[in-house]
Amino acid sequence: MAASKNKGAKSKNLPPQKKQRNDLFTQKKRPSKKDEVFDDVSDGQSEEVGIEEAEDLLDGDEQVSDFDDASEISDEDDDVPLADDFLQGDDDNEDRDFGSGSDSDETDIEEKSRVIDEQRAREKEDAQAEMQLNIKEESDEFRLPTKEELESEEQRPPDLANLQMRIKEIVRVLSNFKDLRQEGTTRKDYIDQLKKDLGPYYGYNEFLVGVLVDMFPVVELMELIEAFEKPRPTCIRTNTLRTRRKDLADVLYKRGVELDQLSKWSKVGLVVCNSHVLIGATPEYLAGFYYIQGASSFLPVMALAPQEKEQVVDMAAAPGGKTTYIAALMKNSGIIYANEIREARLKSLTTNLHRMGVTNTIVCNYDGRELPKALGQNSVDRVLLDAPCSGTGVITKDPSVKTSKSLDDIQKCAHLQKQLILAAIDMIDANSKSGGYIVYSTCSMMVPENEAVIDYALKKRDVKVVPCGLDFGCPGYIRFREHRFHTSLENTRRFYPHVHNMDGFFVAKLKKMSNAKKNPVSSEDPSKLTGWRRSSVIKTGGEEKGIEGTKEESRKEKTGE
Repeated sequence: MAASKNKGAKSKNLPPQKKQRNDLFTQKKRPSKKDEVFDDVSDGQSEEVGIEEAEDLLDGDEQVSDFDDASEISDEDDDVPLADDFLQGDDDNEDRDFGSGSDSDETDIEEKSRVIDEQRAREKEDAQAEMQLNIKEESDEFRLPTKEELESEEQRPPDLANLQMRIKEIVRVLSNFKDLRQEGTTRKDYIDQLKKDLGPYYGYNEFLVGVLVDMFPVVELMELIEAFEKPRPTCIRTNTLRTRRKDLADVLYKRGVELDQLSKWSKVGLVVCNSHVLIGATPEYLAGFYYIQGASSFLPVMALAPQEKEQVVDMAAAPGGKTTYIAALMKNSGIIYANEIREARLKSLTTNLHRMGVTNTIVCNYDGRELPKALGQNSVDRVLLDAPCSGTGVITKDPSVKTSKSLDDIQKCAHLQKQLILAAIDMIDANSKSGGYIVYSTCSMMVPENEAVIDYALKKRDVKVVPCGLDFGCPGYIRFREHRFHTSLENTRRFYPHVHNMDGFFVAKLKKMSNAKKNPVSSEDPSKLTGWRRSSVIKTGGEEKGIEGTKEESRKEKTGE
């Protein structure tokens, strides 16, 4: 009976999966009293005594299933530790092995999740601290050079890489001066160093750099200077006296010229994107279908807005780009007086007038200040004065301006411009039914040549500044450093290479209110005529009349010889 019970117990062994699971969580221990009992049974004691002792021991354990007990008794030696665990296990062990498996798994997941969260929090704190440290180190990274370092640099050729790095750092500091400035230094210290570095790096003289630094914030200043280093797009103006823009674009496209519309503000302008032929040597160019002209040169004529059958004066006409545009807008009606003081430039002016099919223009060779005497005061409807200037807006075309201009040059130009604008106003008839307008423009960015000249005209003549009719451009200055100008100068327009992708330009439009003069000032100052050739030629239907003067005579007038 005992043997049959033992065999029945063996038939109730755990499934293999259950046994393997218990093996995973079981550790081997030293032999116990129960182990000795099983050893005695296996050593030859009687089967009945062994089974009875084993049953007594198994009966003493609480909450152990029959199939677990029998399975452990019949296993080989390698299964003895598992049986030992079951035999020695108390209530706590049983709960850990069978009742708390899922709880322990959840506890482990929660613990790992907590550890991961803590690690991420530490990493975030470390990253924030590192960022703050980097900011602090960055703020302390740049230091202005000392006097000894500057003196050492002067003894060596300019290090362009070092200058470029220092310029960038100074611009970065000035853009956030409060947080990045060096202890004990002022904004003026950085500005002075920036002026010293910009000169040798970009090739500007000290005067021009100083003026530009005063006019623009440092970030915009760098954009402007970089824009001066790049060429402006090549533009052409359709001559509406001979063709239409669409037809011209189609013809040039067939010749390998890729074109695009200049902008919405121009109905005749085209931009040359790419060309497989010389744009100035096509049959269409020679036939006068278009004129190669910078986009900024469109603006003064558009602001002037000449009407048909008017009398218009172009006081500085050569080489003829603006004059031919005026003729096209007037449809070859009325009269245009195209004046040019330099006789050598008359040839290019007349050539372009013939090529473009202009027939309503009279070419003059007067000093602009003498035009009121030659043409008469209060005699014309509109005047365009594209005044001679320092050329600081077209540095891209003439890089020599960087080093050739000085304060004396600017003052001389401003003095001449003031005389010319008074002469232009004196020629205008305030009672003109359709006109009475003067457009003043320069390719300069200097305030003394632009806003200061217009402000001067407002004080000397009965005129007012009116909108230019251009819906883009930057307003003119009404305050600049210690200068204060009339508030109506907001109607003037400035154009910059880095903003409008065209040459630097200034345009102002004046309306003559009456022919009276507020404070009569002669537009002609004989003591200031030196250096200007006073030879004049008027061509009318093939007749020529001239007044010849020499530079030597002008010099004698000044010196009293």
